Amino acid sequence: MLQKLIRVCKSETVLVIAFLLAVVSSFVNPPSEKYLQYIDFRVLGLLLSLMLVMAGLQKNKVFFKLGEKLITRCNSMRALAAVLVFLCFFSSMILTNDVALITFVPFALLTLRMADMEQFLIPIVTAQTVAANLGSMLTPMGNPQNLYLYGLSGLSMGGFIGLMLPYAFISAVLLLVCVFLLKNDKLELPEFEEETKIEKIPQVMMYLLLFVVCILCVLHVFEWQLVLLTVGLAVFIMDKKVLKMADYGLLLTFICFFVFIGNMGEIPAVKEMLAALINGRECAVAVVSSQVISNVPAAILLSGFTTDYTALIIGTNLGGLGTLIASMASLISYKQLSNAYPEQKSGYFRYFTFMNVLFLLVLWGMYLLIG
Repeated sequence: MLQKLIRVCKSETVLVIAFLLAVVSSFVNPPSEKYLQYIDFRVLGLLLSLMLVMAGLQKNKVFFKLGEKLITRCNSMRALAAVLVFLCFFSSMILTNDVALITFVPFALLTLRMADMEQFLIPIVTAQTVAANLGSMLTPMGNPQNLYLYGLSGLSMGGFIGLMLPYAFISAVLLLVCVFLLKNDKLELPEFEEETKIEKIPQVMMYLLLFVVCILCVLHVFEWQLVLLTVGLAVFIMDKKVLKMADYGLLLTFICFFVFIGNMGEIPAVKEMLAALINGRECAVAVVSSQVISNVPAAILLSGFTTDYTALIIGTNLGGLGTLIASMASLISYKQLSNAYPEQKSGYFRYFTFMNVLFLLVLWGMYLLIG
């Protein structure tokens, strides 16, 4: 029992911290009906709907098939690297950064092994991770903190994309530079042992339709309750196993932070102190706090003490760079590579940290110029 508890604490560290903060804060402000007002149920419902749709598409190997098709056209190392990296960059805008990495990092490991190019594992997986974290910042549905802050900010979809477009564009340029710095060896990829087949086409079409419905909900065309009910019922009918694939730990983390922020907001002295600390420094505080608690909790936490949501959007997205835990999605790549190549673990960690800090410094400098 104790060992199981330790495993849960290690795998869900942020959730455990959020839960403890919620519990401790409840002693100051005892549980009441007011707790329900703290929780943003729209964000939770939308997030769950999107997670279920993405899980369904992923289970049907839609994204893997796309990568497979693109890879067959590559005849050089740079071309292969560009495909692997920009698959993560562009797909994360729609699929979210964690889904992009869950799908395309194992695909990269398989492809590089088949091509006998495993010496490029560390730079390519690092670039994929950076690409997923930076590509996802362009859209509200690219990552959980964007979805949350987009709802608070009142920005239109176009306004949100316009805010983050300069950073996404420079990120794409920097990633291209990283690709072109790789040695351009000739490449001959063998055929995949078994071509990926999408057998349940009607199911895939239904998931795509549900994704469109989710996007319309993000745009406030449909009510989130109706969308969640529709998605949940459709997934239950098509494939019950997909219901288990959603990240319910993330949803619980959101709830715990909502409760903690709400409780802290009931203490005037604490609220005023934190608001004064953050005021005018939202972006910098978001970047720094993301390095320690990761950018999703940082977004939820800081949003309770400021209304400058545009600065928080920029800060929490840039804050996904830096340490390995700055964006929890980065841990996906780390686990995938270290499980397949344990001897590369320390080398990956050093290279990952160096590249992330470098990207962060460039984009932070850009913020200081135009922000």
